[in-house]
Amino acid sequence: MSADAPDRADDESPLEDEEPTLEGGYDPEAVENRWQNRWLDEAVYAYDGDPGQDPNTTYAIDTPPPTVSGSLHMGHLYGSTLQDFAARFQRMHDGSVLFPFGYDDNGIASERLTETELEIRHQDYERREFQELCREVCAEYEAEFTEQMQSLGTSIDWSHTYKTIEPRVQRISQLSFLDLHEKGREYRKKAPAIWCPECETAISQVETEDDERHSHFNDIAFELASDGADREEFVISTTRPELIPACVSVFVHPDDEANQDLVGETARIPIFGHEVPIIADERVDMEKGSGVVMCCTFGDQNDIEWYQAHDLPLRVAIDESATMTDLAGDYEGMSTEEAREAIVEDLDEDGSLRDRWEITHAVGVHERCETPVEYRVSKQWYVEILDHKEEYLEAGREMEWYPEKMFTRYKHWIEGLEWDWLISRQRDSGIPFPVWYCGECDHEIMAEKEDLPVDPLSDDAPVDACPECGHDEFEPEEDVFDTWATSSLTPLINAGWDWDPDADGGDGEFTMANPELYPFDLRPQGHDIISFWLFHTIVKCYEHTGEVPFDATLINGHVLDENREKMSKSRGNVVDPNDVLSEYPVDAVRFWAASAAVGDDFPYQEKDLRAGEKLLRKLWNASKLVDTLAPADPDEPPELEAIDRWLLAELDDAIEELTAQLEEYEFAKARDRLRTFFWNTFCDDYLEIAKGREDNPSTQYALRTAHRTFLELWAPFLPHVTEEIWQAVYSDDSDELEANSIHTREWPRPQGYEADLEAGETATEVISALRRYKSEKQLPLNADLESVSVYGPVEGFEDAIQNVMHVQELTLLEDEPEVTTEVASIDLDYSTLGPKFGSKVGDIDAGIESGEYEIDESEDVLRVAGEELESDLFEVSLERTYSGEGEMIETESAVVVVE
Repeated sequence: MSADAPDRADDESPLEDEEPTLEGGYDPEAVENRWQNRWLDEAVYAYDGDPGQDPNTTYAIDTPPPTVSGSLHMGHLYGSTLQDFAARFQRMHDGSVLFPFGYDDNGIASERLTETELEIRHQDYERREFQELCREVCAEYEAEFTEQMQSLGTSIDWSHTYKTIEPRVQRISQLSFLDLHEKGREYRKKAPAIWCPECETAISQVETEDDERHSHFNDIAFELASDGADREEFVISTTRPELIPACVSVFVHPDDEANQDLVGETARIPIFGHEVPIIADERVDMEKGSGVVMCCTFGDQNDIEWYQAHDLPLRVAIDESATMTDLAGDYEGMSTEEAREAIVEDLDEDGSLRDRWEITHAVGVHERCETPVEYRVSKQWYVEILDHKEEYLEAGREMEWYPEKMFTRYKHWIEGLEWDWLISRQRDSGIPFPVWYCGECDHEIMAEKEDLPVDPLSDDAPVDACPECGHDEFEPEEDVFDTWATSSLTPLINAGWDWDPDADGGDGEFTMANPELYPFDLRPQGHDIISFWLFHTIVKCYEHTGEVPFDATLINGHVLDENREKMSKSRGNVVDPNDVLSEYPVDAVRFWAASAAVGDDFPYQEKDLRAGEKLLRKLWNASKLVDTLAPADPDEPPELEAIDRWLLAELDDAIEELTAQLEEYEFAKARDRLRTFFWNTFCDDYLEIAKGREDNPSTQYALRTAHRTFLELWAPFLPHVTEEIWQAVYSDDSDELEANSIHTREWPRPQGYEADLEAGETATEVISALRRYKSEKQLPLNADLESVSVYGPVEGFEDAIQNVMHVQELTLLEDEPEVTTEVASIDLDYSTLGPKFGSKVGDIDAGIESGEYEIDESEDVLRVAGEELESDLFEVSLERTYSGEGEMIETESAVVVVE
């Protein structure tokens, strides 16, 4: 792994040397900058590997290497933060964690970025020269991306970084190619392949997607050229008349009785005049158009299958840039769109165009540039995958999926595969194939593993003569690998997979420099690249190691706009993360990132950011209050009082639940559970109780224990504010931050405190109710209450209620006080009532107004004015009235009477 960490995000801040303090309000800008720099400078999150460990004994994250684009979008921000939640929790929970980072800077994306940035075309440069330009542009964008990523405060180990174009990764990628070739899992073949005219390269099935486009259906008449036919012509329907010059046959379904007379005849192609056979084949869709279809080389997957099955001739009418060839005659040199319109006009003039109408249909496009794809015959390298589909499905079943439903997407992708994985690309920027070809017999000459990485364009073949024919001249392979052929190796890249020629008694074998990492524990990624990155990683790693490359995969959804629409520049609804981070604290943004269940697309809503900001202030102010109420490290008293023991028992319960949720990557549930317990139970209830007990050793100990634990529990979510408070209050003044950071502490564990949680919860309700009572009566909080009666489970907490609220006499009631329940109002659903009862609605209203009605709770009906109203037509509001002495207060679990 790279030992050179990227530069830190910012120059040293003038606040760098300031000591953490709780004085004043929380200043997120100063605090975040300070800790981000210190975490980087002191390598707090560095992973110190131990190659002597057993495999898969370190928690390791197989992080996605983002395509170098220079701009952090909301998806990066969201996905990276989820990964950091897992890394920070596991680092505290289990200790050693590898959280690396990579940049995907080879392939089409980096080429297009360079061409756009420099306003150039790659065709105008020598290959090496253009590659250098790509490296320079990518380096600039990577530095900017690094700065943006570090500003999120993620606990990435920046000493473990890689680039998919660096020599070490090129070596691993070429080793992968050689290993799969030796295992018979790769082949080179001249065959039809999916082609992008804009990028001028073959692409794989996974890189295509359907896009709805406007087009026309054209009914075109074909003449029958053979003598003795029962008719003179037939009609075919097509959206691509520009393919007519490439037509090599016509097909009819064998069950199509209306068109069986055509089978065996010969058709003459309109305008172009060449003749083609008419053949029966079951792949014809009889429900589409006229039921008669033309086969062109090539328009779609069916054309390819027919071409191969019936050994049809090859007619190439469209070249690699979607320009018509000389086969198109007068249309040579036109783009496909131009030729389409010109041919339709000429068909119309010729009398062969019988009908034309507008349609919208799905068109296969290249996902990177949204250009409609073509199918061209070319010689390409493939990884054989179709014969191992069941193995890849089983590998997917061995993994844990978070959420589980995402396995279905993986399964459907594999079941729908129709092509082997095409891994060669006709581009300049990429990792070269380590292959030469004999100039005489085309025999493949593979590089030696010890020589990798190699570039056949500049390096010599490893042999002097062809082992097949003895010829001594070789042609270098000019293609480069598909970028996914390298990105799919990230677990092996990070685990240090390599070829050791001295291993296995000198025969050599593949080894792992860091076996403790592999298989990786977690693969986090978006649901949109399950078929790209996740599937291809399983393919590569399974074929190389025989193992599933990771134990679990965490699939995050997309961030939508506030109307739940996908963000896109064309819609103008993109939220710039830089704008968000300039307005809100990073920890507030992280709080927002934990707001949705993993796997779900969710809208960007500022209310979650504002809620996060309020939480930071709450945590800060609560910490200041605790600091005034208790010493930093009080001793545990011999016996805790009931209310204090209850708080710590509740804390144990919360720790257990939160730990289970974080182990299952249920970040939203953990966030909400922790917020409710901290804000409601601790701040609103217990802290108010503690204000009058600051000299009590039991309360002091409970306060500090809970406060330290809350900081540790919040640390994965809110790393900056928790580090600042921890260092201000609990630091041991050690110079080594790595040993003293809250983020390297051990995750809290339940301490075994036992209490009646229900009774303690009810007691806090009673105390809160009495506090509100005093406030409403404008009584001091320390004013005495002569007599209070409580109906509810508060046994064992009587002293706490009396002492905190200064109750002279507290009585626990066995029976609920006499309370009269009366109907306060009955609300009717007039939208349903009117149509159903018509003119009787007035009588129903009058009966309710006069009180002449009956509510039958057993049947859940209202009887009034001689009618029976079902429960969906009315809603009853009840009012409870206490008729005894004193004033009644009701809580969720108790009834309190103050006399």
